[in-house]
Amino acid sequence: MKKKLLFFMFIVLFSAGCKNNIVRISGTIVNPLSGTFIYLDELKSNELKPVDSVKLSSDGAFNFKREIKQPSFYLLKRNENNFLTMLIEPGEKITLKANSDSLNYPISLKGSKGTEMMTEYNKTLQSTIKKLSGLSDIYKQNVDKPELPKVIESLDSLAQSYLSEINSYTKKYIDENLNSLVSLVALYQQVAPSVYVLNPAKDMKYFEKVDSSMFSLYPDYEPVISLHDQVKELAAKMKGETGAAPASAAGAMAPEISLPTPAGDTIKLSSTRGSVVLLDFWASWCGPCRKENPNLVNVYSLYHKRGFQIYQVSLDKTKDAWMKGIEDDHLEKWIHVSDVQYWNSVVVPLYRIESIPCNYLLDKEGRIIASNLRGPQLQTKLAEIFK
Repeated sequence: MKKKLLFFMFIVLFSAGCKNNIVRISGTIVNPLSGTFIYLDELKSNELKPVDSVKLSSDGAFNFKREIKQPSFYLLKRNENNFLTMLIEPGEKITLKANSDSLNYPISLKGSKGTEMMTEYNKTLQSTIKKLSGLSDIYKQNVDKPELPKVIESLDSLAQSYLSEINSYTKKYIDENLNSLVSLVALYQQVAPSVYVLNPAKDMKYFEKVDSSMFSLYPDYEPVISLHDQVKELAAKMKGETGAAPASAAGAMAPEISLPTPAGDTIKLSSTRGSVVLLDFWASWCGPCRKENPNLVNVYSLYHKRGFQIYQVSLDKTKDAWMKGIEDDHLEKWIHVSDVQYWNSVVVPLYRIESIPCNYLLDKEGRIIASNLRGPQLQTKLAEIFK
C-alpha cells in the first residue's frame, strides 16, 4: 500500500512540475489579413529557431502553448521586420493585443513581467531615436545656409545630450533589473545601425556587472554563455590595447598614420618629422571641431614659418562633406588626410578615440608633448615652444 502511495505521489508531483512549465500565449491581432499566420521563434545565441506557428482566426485571435524549463527569449512575429521580443518564464499565461503592422508596440500586454519591462524600455529608446531623427531633419533644412556651422554645433550638443540621457537611463534600468535577463538585452540596444547606447570602451563596468549576475543565475543558457565569452574577450582586448595606445605623457611616440589626402596622395604622419606638429582629429559634422578651426588658422599663420605644421585627420562619412568643411573653414594650407570611414576609421582604435575634437602636439621627433590643447591653451603652449 505504501509503495502504491509513493508511486501515486511521484506521478502527481511530476505532472504538477510539467504543468508549471507550460507557457500559454494568446492574443488578438487587430485588422489581420485573411489567412495569415503568426510565428513563434526561440532566440538562441546565434540563431532564431522556429518552434511553432498558427493561422490567425477571422477575428485575429491566436493561441500558443509551449513547455519551457527556464526564462528564455522568444520572438512573436508576423515577418522578419514585424516582431515582438519576449522574455518568457515557466508557467506564465500571457495575453496581448496588437496592431497587425506593429507587434513591437502592443496595445496591451499582460502576464509576462520580463516582456512588459522590455516593452517599457523600448518606448523610451524609440523616443530618443525620434528626437535624434528630428535633428537630422533640422540639419537638412539648413545644409545650404551660411549659419550651418552654428546649427551643427547646436545639433551636436543636443545629440550628445540625448545620447547621454538614454545612456544614463539604460544604466539605471540595468541596475534595477540585475536579476532578470532583461539586463542582458539592454546591453545591446542601438539608436542607429552600429551606434550602441552602451559602449564597452566606456561602459565595460556594466558588461561585467550583467555578465557576473547572469552567469551565476543561468550558467547553461546559450545567450548568457555567449555574453560571458564576449566579456572575457573584450576585457583581454582592452587590456592589450592599453599599452599600445598613445599616452599623453611627454616622450611617448605617436603611432604612425598613413592615409590619403583629398587629392588621393598618401601622406604619412612621420613625413612631418623636423616640425612641431599638431595631430588633430576632427570632422565636418562635429560642431566643437568647427568652432576650434579658426584658432587653428590663427596659430598656423603665426608659427608655420617657424617650424609648425598641422596634420589633420577627418572622421567624415563622405569625401564631399570633408572637402566642403575644409573649404568653408579655410583650412587648405596644411595637411589633410582621411579614409572617410566615420567611426570605422583605422585611426579610432589606433589612438583609442572616443570623441572629437581630439589632438596631440608632437615634437620634431614625433613624440607627444601634450594632448587636447585648444584655444588659449594651444596658443600659450606654442608661444612657449617658439619663444
